[in-house]
Amino acid sequence: MKIRENRPEEGGSDRICALIHLDRIEQNMKEIAAGLPEGTAVIGVVKADGYGHGAAETAAAIEPYVSGYAVATADEALELRKSGVSLPVLVLGSVRDSRFRELLAADVRPVIFEEETAEAFSKLAGEAGIRGSVHLAVDAGMSRIGLKPSEESLEMIDRISSLPGLFIEGLFTHFPRADEEDKAVTKRQFEDFRNFAAQVSELLTKKEQGRKKLICHCMNSAGIIDSHRMPEGMEMDAVRAGICIYGLYPSGEVDRNRIRLLPAMELKSYITYIKEIEPGTAVSYGGTFVARRPMRVATVCAGYGDGYPRGLSGRGEVLIRGKRAKILGRICMDQFMADVTEIPEAEKWDTVTLVGRDGKEEITMEELAAQCGGFHYEIPCLIGKRVPRIYVRDDKKAEAALDRGGPTEEKRED
Repeated sequence: MKIRENRPEEGGSDRICALIHLDRIEQNMKEIAAGLPEGTAVIGVVKADGYGHGAAETAAAIEPYVSGYAVATADEALELRKSGVSLPVLVLGSVRDSRFRELLAADVRPVIFEEETAEAFSKLAGEAGIRGSVHLAVDAGMSRIGLKPSEESLEMIDRISSLPGLFIEGLFTHFPRADEEDKAVTKRQFEDFRNFAAQVSELLTKKEQGRKKLICHCMNSAGIIDSHRMPEGMEMDAVRAGICIYGLYPSGEVDRNRIRLLPAMELKSYITYIKEIEPGTAVSYGGTFVARRPMRVATVCAGYGDGYPRGLSGRGEVLIRGKRAKILGRICMDQFMADVTEIPEAEKWDTVTLVGRDGKEEITMEELAAQCGGFHYEIPCLIGKRVPRIYVRDDKKAEAALDRGGPTEEKRED
């Protein structure tokens, strides 16, 4: 990444920005698709604003590679529709009955796992003169939401499948330990789900001749990456690609050599001030760092108010001119300090890489999570709304974006 040496233009992103590499997202999707059996559909998971990358922008980038999208909430689904998304949208989380009218109008699929919820959906669909599609959630071991694979659940499905205005389009589950190297538990849970799915499919086909095939899906990002370690046929009708879209691996136990993912987000800030301090000088709140020698200290205009973890205080590092600089003292809401004593060429308005690559050095989401005691999925999701997302498709455009404080196009500020 080119070093920034001049002050940003007025109106640019002169504090902090998240560079989102759409070309990397597209390349990740190609890698994902290449590892799947022919004909397997991919559901792109863009919940939590696309894991912090931008749901609408991610959805547009991956549209050629997916059969539809999945989100966590009704509001996320409706926002996707407002952005122009026309492919099917599935809400993976619970939805209040009061939201069904909006979802029906927007052709959004809610998840059903209780009979009274199905009845409420059916009633509103009938009032609207619509036959709405739903997916049934199955609890195969997560103990979160979903039907238990049992005879009692089959009887319930038999009843709700007869409700007017309701079409059971899909059946899915989520495996809690798919990202572990030992797949024994996941394999057992899959067999339970596969057997139950076969029973449900047979039931529905008998009740409605000529119905569309039930869409069964259970494989998440970990399963996609480790599909060679999973039972044959676990891809079923569709897979749900989530964190892998954005270039992050689910855990350190999956086979990273099978699918090469490219991190889509870089987090960049700038040096706003450089000072010389003497031995005995305290830095930041609480004086948790005190200089033992003359030092050169840079102030960086980013903080926990932007979603940069405060847990990195005194232990994290950033990249400045291709070199690592240690964070000194506590991270503030809007700023923090870094040691540039060994980077004498560092100047005001130099680019500071919080996440991403600078020269031969790289700081990953996983590194940040390990240093602050967090989880690497959290890092992009916590990047705040005041951080502009700048969308680029190659590194040269990314450099240009930093040089002028953010491009005038393909930029979103929440």
